[in-house]
Amino acid sequence: EVWDAELQTAWIVRESPPGLIHESPSQRLAGLAERIAAVRGSPIACGGALGLMVTDRRGDPRRVRRPDQAIYVSPTRVELEGLGAILVGEQRLPDLVMEVDNTTDVRQGKLKLYESWGFPELWVEVPDRKSPSRPVGLRPGLTIYLLEDGAYRVSPASRAFPGWRAVDIHAALNEFGFSAHSLALVEGIGRLLGTRDGTGPDDDPMLRSLRTETRAQGWAEVRAEASAKSIAKGKAEGRTESRARMVREVLLARGIELSEEFLADPSALAELPESAIVAAALDCDTEREFLLRLERGQS
Repeated sequence: EVWDAELQTAWIVRESPPGLIHESPSQRLAGLAERIAAVRGSPIACGGALGLMVTDRRGDPRRVRRPDQAIYVSPTRVELEGLGAILVGEQRLPDLVMEVDNTTDVRQGKLKLYESWGFPELWVEVPDRKSPSRPVGLRPGLTIYLLEDGAYRVSPASRAFPGWRAVDIHAALNEFGFSAHSLALVEGIGRLLGTRDGTGPDDDPMLRSLRTETRAQGWAEVRAEASAKSIAKGKAEGRTESRARMVREVLLARGIELSEEFLADPSALAELPESAIVAAALDCDTEREFLLRLERGQS
């Protein structure tokens, strides 16, 4: 867990048997991040128990910390090729680190350590499945700490993954498989990040291959049945309907009730940038608020 050369002490917490309860959330987070990266079209680096250390004046390790998961949302090639120990104060810190509290409580020391080292975002996950040795007072859930003016504050949503709320992250880390709810949210986050970075699913080699194959099949059917004019019209309508489907899935996944008339005419989505549509779907609280945001985007 922690090694401190100055105090000549080490803290190691173990539970027998070592378990899936503790390890699963960090592995599931890596899987979700990989899906976000595929939709965005550029890599996200998950370093797992990446070594984080500070050194003394001679350059020898003085303190080493290993989180349960460390993530670079927009890594450079150097970071992708050299994910090893990160020297605090000299190398770029991960965009977020996650600790799984099942036998420990990060509020008893580790929280202040991450804060003093300047980590921009910390997630603390307490799994739904309880450990026999879980400290008293820990309740299932995920807490997001964001660093602002040198101090952590609790936030309802992530900054590294915009629009991803703590309650939805916790649900995704504890469910069996990936639910439609979770997948709709990570797709929206991936599209939002991709729009910001100028990338998309076609920049991911596997998705590009699958989409090319699908397009080829679709084009063969369309060419056999329609003229060039109807092909162009069908592409535009298909793009608009795809946007409408994505919006419905994201809003329903966030628990927002939709009327039967919602987007009955999805043409309003055709002219707006996809980034504005996704941002509105992730930020609104009601169907009416989403539609108002669309109207403001068109004006």
